[in-house]
Amino acid sequence: MMNITLLQPLAIFDLETTGVNISSDRIVQIAILKVYPDGTEEKYMSLINPEVDIPVEASEIHGIYDKDVVGQPTFAEAGDKIASFLENCDLAGFNSNRFDIPLLMEEFLRNEMYLDMSGREKIDVQTIFHKMEKRTLKAAHKYYTGNILEGAHDAMNDVQATFEVLKAQIDKYVGASYNSEEEDQPTLIENDVKSLAEFSSFNKFADFAGRIVFNAENVEVFNFGKHKGLTVEEVLEKDPSYFSWIMRGDFPLYTKKILKEIRERITH
Repeated sequence: MMNITLLQPLAIFDLETTGVNISSDRIVQIAILKVYPDGTEEKYMSLINPEVDIPVEASEIHGIYDKDVVGQPTFAEAGDKIASFLENCDLAGFNSNRFDIPLLMEEFLRNEMYLDMSGREKIDVQTIFHKMEKRTLKAAHKYYTGNILEGAHDAMNDVQATFEVLKAQIDKYVGASYNSEEEDQPTLIENDVKSLAEFSSFNKFADFAGRIVFNAENVEVFNFGKHKGLTVEEVLEKDPSYFSWIMRGDFPLYTKKILKEIRERITH
């Protein structure tokens, strides 16, 4: 199996949570597999006390119940260690661009911490899979490795499976070309983190949750609601109340942070 070409460590990570709402749900387990450019690996895994009740329907999926997180560190207590472990790492995961990264950033901001995401490439293995084969982590694992994934929804098992799928995808697709309906020229899939990160993103997000994206001119536009497709600057100038509505609403903290930065940029 081909090894991935790395310029800096790659952290493949997975979260188990109280639910799927990026703004309001909490992490109950985090697992990280850090792969160094020389191929050595290092692991970090911890249960996290979410300080709220874990819904039974969530526990039935990942097997983590309220009793399991009693005495475990809260995110406020574990955040510095997580940030240190992720320092100088590119990131990878399964559906990580749409879920794990946005929710992780919410936890940092909620606890008045900050994980610097500048300069990091982000590979979403699920996006590569959906673009090329269109299927779940368990199906992807069987498809690419020929093995049945045991213990799905245990965070470290999912992390290990995700890394195995990523390496198999590199074996299968490096050198192949992909031509989407939106692109005139095919994309050549290459064995480096930047290329894989670009390929594993459907849109260039400004805020991780995809509420604000960059258009073809690299200008931030709203990606939802009545102003979808309009530039943020245009909306803030013509409908300033929209800013207040978002800031009061149930939107991710990081989305609000980006919106504040755009407004400050255009008012100075």
